[in-house]
Amino acid sequence: MTPPDDPEEESEVETVREAVEQSRSGAPAVGSVVRDRFTSNEIFQRIVAAADEEITSGSRELFFSALAAGFAITITFLLYASLTASTDGDPVLSAMLYPLGFIYIIIGGYQLYTENTLPPVALTLERLASIPALLRNWVVVLAGNFAGGALGAAVLAYGGVLSADGAAAALSLAQKGIETSPGTLFVKAVFAGLIVAGVVWVEYAARDTISRLVVVYLAFLAIPLGGLFHVVVSFTEMLYLVFRNDLGLLLGLREFVLPVLAGNTVGGVVLVTAVNYFQTTETRLESARFQGAARQLSLREWAFGGFVGRSYVPLVDTATEGESSGGYRVVVPIANPRTESGVLELACRVASAHEDATVHAVHVVQMPQRRARAYGRSQRARIVAESDDLLADVRERVGQYDVNCETSTVVSHRSFEEIFDIARRKDADLTVMEWGDDRLWSAVRTERPLTEMTHRLPSDFLVLRDQDLDFSRLLLPVARSPHADLSAEVVEGLRTTADAEVTLMHVVDNPEERERGEAFLADWAAERGLGDAELVVDDSGDIERAIEREARESTLLVIGATDRGLLARLVTGSLHLGVVEDVDCSVVLAERSTRRGFLRRLF
Repeated sequence: MTPPDDPEEESEVETVREAVEQSRSGAPAVGSVVRDRFTSNEIFQRIVAAADEEITSGSRELFFSALAAGFAITITFLLYASLTASTDGDPVLSAMLYPLGFIYIIIGGYQLYTENTLPPVALTLERLASIPALLRNWVVVLAGNFAGGALGAAVLAYGGVLSADGAAAALSLAQKGIETSPGTLFVKAVFAGLIVAGVVWVEYAARDTISRLVVVYLAFLAIPLGGLFHVVVSFTEMLYLVFRNDLGLLLGLREFVLPVLAGNTVGGVVLVTAVNYFQTTETRLESARFQGAARQLSLREWAFGGFVGRSYVPLVDTATEGESSGGYRVVVPIANPRTESGVLELACRVASAHEDATVHAVHVVQMPQRRARAYGRSQRARIVAESDDLLADVRERVGQYDVNCETSTVVSHRSFEEIFDIARRKDADLTVMEWGDDRLWSAVRTERPLTEMTHRLPSDFLVLRDQDLDFSRLLLPVARSPHADLSAEVVEGLRTTADAEVTLMHVVDNPEERERGEAFLADWAAERGLGDAELVVDDSGDIERAIEREARESTLLVIGATDRGLLARLVTGSLHLGVVEDVDCSVVLAERSTRRGFLRRLF
């Protein structure tokens, strides 16, 4: 084949060649020798894909997946005991079906402490996930595994599943672990941890299910044949003894389960750290994440997680690193730049009322499922390029206002929690987002409880329910709260930039309270620069009906959050403000960034 003379044509040929064979080891791209194995960097990339799914999963997802895995371990214990009884304790034959429970777990994608929780170690080593995030993942999965194992042990002990000989064999197998010294248990568990971590690496190197089955079967068959210990199996065995009144619970945990847990953990982490991780090249992170090491957590974030910043680095984040410029900053996270024009207009009008204001639009691309292809460089480049094309229209719309404009793209499994990290990193004064079923609420995945996040807001928040957005006639219900103060700031800004008519409404309990309500409303309006607004006092005592009546003549309702908060209740559908759904006009819900103590949150 004659090599091309045109440099562009030569480059195109090289691109095709790399698509067929990406290895730089010298193996030919075409011909009889074609690579059929993943490189260590590619295996690392696939493990990162799995780790992203796990580290960003909600606690409920993790726990119930781990619960199923823990109960599946019962299959391993049941078959091991049954075959031990039926083969007169033959060490090879009795172990032949031992791996079945692990095959069920690993091929089924359930969460097992010693297997599926080890990929996040790779993220933590690269400072892509924090140590608290890793520990949280481990604790939730281990709790689920133990709960499932406890349920399985109870079934075996009281359900009559085992024959008399099988029950005796089960007692004998469990008793061997109890009789082993803690030091020996630890060493044997280290070897088991090495085997299981090796399964993780080899499993992601395999290209088909049959290969995975063979790898998992042989690896876990080595545990009983080698007299090794796996912590979830050991926990199930220990509880079986407890249920049969042959062992005290605390003694079993201290002398049996904890040494095995420590050994499995050390063995797994050592293999990932000392062997698999360091055999990859320095380009491993660049191949797995956007801009590689430039997007790592700081040392403080790595050590303390969300308590001092963020606990996870998204797959793609094109925002410029470093300190943000001064001035008033409005962050606008959007799921679809084509359709969310209303939230951009609201953000720009509010920002225009401030000097040296910046509107930063962030296109948040949700990645709700594990897709290894999304981690390739070409795929990431395509996502970023398509997003930038969409954001060009955003920049044009924002350019019509007297504000600075910034745009960026974020690709993440946990789109909702990412909003909080974006606002914190960009030092936002205000975050404006749209509320709807097809917006960023639709795939809420967080590693922290929603209440914890929303009680420590990184900025003020506005949430728009857009129904033919019109700023001509604004209605603001007034109450004594910082959220109403934020609403007043928004209304005052919109009145200036959109020449809007403003109505302030205050609801009192009865006609006897009207005079005092009028005085309060007049003073409140004057203090916030809204003294020339129309003032309405309703003495019915029914706040929602009063708002609904007054909103019939309004085009936009701006309403502050209650003391119970806004964001968590929007996500869970427990807002308790039916009027928001009942009115025909657009609605802006406002929540001031305030910190509420434990007692206020509780009561």
